[in-house]
Amino acid sequence: MTVYLDDVAAAAVHLRAQVPGALHVGAPLGIGKPHRLLNALFDLAIADPTRPFTLYTALSLDPPSAGDDLEGRFIGPFANRHFGEDFVRLKYVDALRRNALPPHVEVEEFYMQSGAMLGSHQAQRRYASLNYTHVARALADRGVNVLVQKVAANDDGSRFSLSSNTDLTFDAIDALVAAGHPRPLVVGEIDPALPWLDGTAAVDAAFFDVVIAPPPPWPRLFGLPRQPVSDADYAIGFYASTLVRDGGTLQIGIGALADALCHALALRHTDNAAYRRVLHALDPDLASHRTVQAVGGLDPFDTGLYGCSEMINEGFKRLVEVGVIKRRVVDKASLMRRVNDGTASALDLDLLERNGEFLHGAFYLGSPDFYAWLRGLDDETRRGIGMKRVGEVNELYGLDEGLERLQRRDARFFNSCMMATALGAAVSDGLEDGRVVSGVGGQYNFVAMGHALPDARSVLLLRAARDAGGGREANIRWNYGHTTIPRHLRDVYITEYGIADIRGATDEDCTRAMARIAEAPHQAGLVARAQAAGKLDARFVVPAPWQRNTPDTLRQALAPLRADGSLPDYPLGSDFDVVEQRLLRALAWLRTRTATRRGKLATVFDALRAGIGDDTPALARMQLQAPSGLNEHLMARLVSLGLRRTERPSAPQDVIAPTSAT
Repeated sequence: MTVYLDDVAAAAVHLRAQVPGALHVGAPLGIGKPHRLLNALFDLAIADPTRPFTLYTALSLDPPSAGDDLEGRFIGPFANRHFGEDFVRLKYVDALRRNALPPHVEVEEFYMQSGAMLGSHQAQRRYASLNYTHVARALADRGVNVLVQKVAANDDGSRFSLSSNTDLTFDAIDALVAAGHPRPLVVGEIDPALPWLDGTAAVDAAFFDVVIAPPPPWPRLFGLPRQPVSDADYAIGFYASTLVRDGGTLQIGIGALADALCHALALRHTDNAAYRRVLHALDPDLASHRTVQAVGGLDPFDTGLYGCSEMINEGFKRLVEVGVIKRRVVDKASLMRRVNDGTASALDLDLLERNGEFLHGAFYLGSPDFYAWLRGLDDETRRGIGMKRVGEVNELYGLDEGLERLQRRDARFFNSCMMATALGAAVSDGLEDGRVVSGVGGQYNFVAMGHALPDARSVLLLRAARDAGGGREANIRWNYGHTTIPRHLRDVYITEYGIADIRGATDEDCTRAMARIAEAPHQAGLVARAQAAGKLDARFVVPAPWQRNTPDTLRQALAPLRADGSLPDYPLGSDFDVVEQRLLRALAWLRTRTATRRGKLATVFDALRAGIGDDTPALARMQLQAPSGLNEHLMARLVSLGLRRTERPSAPQDVIAPTSAT
């Protein structure tokens, strides 16, 4: 019988009493974590060194902390407004950062907030490198005996929705029982802010052994701040959009590259002329590119796309709103076969329209606007979104391979990576010294599926170079001491300088294609390394047109499209107000200019010479409108310099007001 409690501290005591011995607690990734309950369990564990406590989870989201430097002054007020001053931080995250977990308490994650735990020895030692679809099996191997999760409740409390996290709960319970373990204690904490999603995400109250309904106030859901999209991001996104075929299947990741891709797909559908202008600015011959002609398209979407992605996010919201994501699927193989081969009857099509779903995901994460959109969905749109097990979304072999092959026609799996080698391997989750930046997650799943489906493609997106140490560092390397995706699974890579279709390519052809999309100053080095290794003809010389692969050339090509609003800074909306958007540009400019000692000295000299500007709103936002002391006077001058150097006419998107609290 389900036990109902309304006090989180009492619930933590109750859970410990129900499970004798060591506690092995599983919690969802992302926003499905019940922070207050986990903190209460953590406090009790710390206080009792005689009882081991292990938490198995991933993506423990933590807002940025403020400081007294320029970035800290910007972050502080924004974080308080965006996340809420009452946001409940996870105590174990703070302990991990300080390497302060006692010996009887462990936290094991299979995916980390990007870069957040590079300095934590405890987090690095307890990282588990797992495909997302293998996590449930690992939880069974660990003998998890408690599962905790946030849920949404219906009006009378008779049913609950797993909402944001259907990814592992069902799979973990099944794996534990199949391995001969008792069914774990399953605990749901009701969060009224969590959107209700029905279908397979909804369960009867009896599914839970304990339901906790804490009284208000309820902290906000963690909202990912939407980041500005750079010229490089836009170029990558628009190149990627040309590989999407109408009537196909779409998977995307998260971040500025995914935002750029979704903006490109939306523009392709809603303003095809503007879309083609962007493509022409990038490459006048792109429409005739062999890969674009073979696997993609440039026209608006008639049939539309079916979204099938481990994560539903801001980009899918936009694509649903503009009518790009609309191709419905049903869990009936015979009907899907008739739809695919064009023999579906009127009755079939009516059934597809009434019962079909156009978007499947295993978890969701986004901005406050995104959560508000989910809460406010009309009934028809809500019925079109199905939250699934990760084993069903991320691979073909979860439930019904034949059905999933029929549903996922012309699939395009878009993921990002940090670096790639000239021979086609990808570096997405870690550094060559072994430290983990994030995790494998579902990337390998989707890359493998891109090869397993006959009409699918795996597309890895990366910026060709990055600012580092006061210069530009190549992201396309000859080799690197860590690999996430091996070279034998190479398919398509896209940088801001073009598309490299290297599926099935020889090493020589692969090397040429990857050098072609590298940044110009790094091409000769790649070619020389390939020639020294005997992988490239010694007579090969870098063609002159490749030397146009520079940030300046890209900036000049896209400048008119920035000015006319075709490429706004924040294509999917902004969580920053107008002043903050200007400050972000200024701070980014200062960060780049001061990356070296020489650059720092030159920038400080310029700032001192120019003095404090008259941009009162921006200076006030940084609490520098009336600077006191040498440090504040210098900061005010630096901010003023950054604002002047990055000043530009406001694009339409730049007038978006800050997101309201939810």
